[in-house]
Amino acid sequence: MESPANTRDINRKREDYLEWPDYFMATAFLAAKRSKDPCSQVSACIVNEDNVIVGIGYNGMPKKCSDDEFPWFKGSKSDLDNKYLYVCHAELNAILNKNSVDVRNCTMFVGLFPCNECAKVIIQSGVKQIIYMSDKHGMKQSTIASKRMLDAAGIKYKQFAPKNRKIIIDFDEINWNDQNQLPTSPVMDNTAKLEKMSLSNGLRTRLDLEHSFNGHKPQES
Repeated sequence: MESPANTRDINRKREDYLEWPDYFMATAFLAAKRSKDPCSQVSACIVNEDNVIVGIGYNGMPKKCSDDEFPWFKGSKSDLDNKYLYVCHAELNAILNKNSVDVRNCTMFVGLFPCNECAKVIIQSGVKQIIYMSDKHGMKQSTIASKRMLDAAGIKYKQFAPKNRKIIIDFDEINWNDQNQLPTSPVMDNTAKLEKMSLSNGLRTRLDLEHSFNGHKPQES
């Protein structure tokens, strides 16, 4: 049985494309693959009202703070040896990485519900809505405090319901049919071929005559 890629109709619009919400959340999940955190890889994707991505960030150490030297522990007896004092969360990095003047009235797509510290930054930045994938820390005081502040600030939040539970990135898919993007050469029938040959022969004869005269008129007798 042929795969859908081999049976697709190349003369009609695709119907299995990603819709905006799935695209933005998938972008966040892809960016999370950059995180060095051994426990939680989280990313945030900020989108403006025109569905343009204006900021992406994932959880990690601050710039110039080596992630080979600073701790990734989460259960050390010493607070100074725990990652929590050092790691920048995805939401903060996404806002700091913005490629626009600001992120006012934007929507943030994020893997985990923001903690209380990230909620403060989100409120101050002007983000108007949060779309999150997981609320697994919903019973923690930091999350409860986060929702309390977001509610007071009038920032909406809702859990994401994907249309596609899995999105596969296949780098070989670009060559699914080895199709050249240039238009195909027109097929020439026999009559057209003869006409072209006749025109070509006529042009060749005229060029030969011009060459033989070499730019000089024949002498009159």
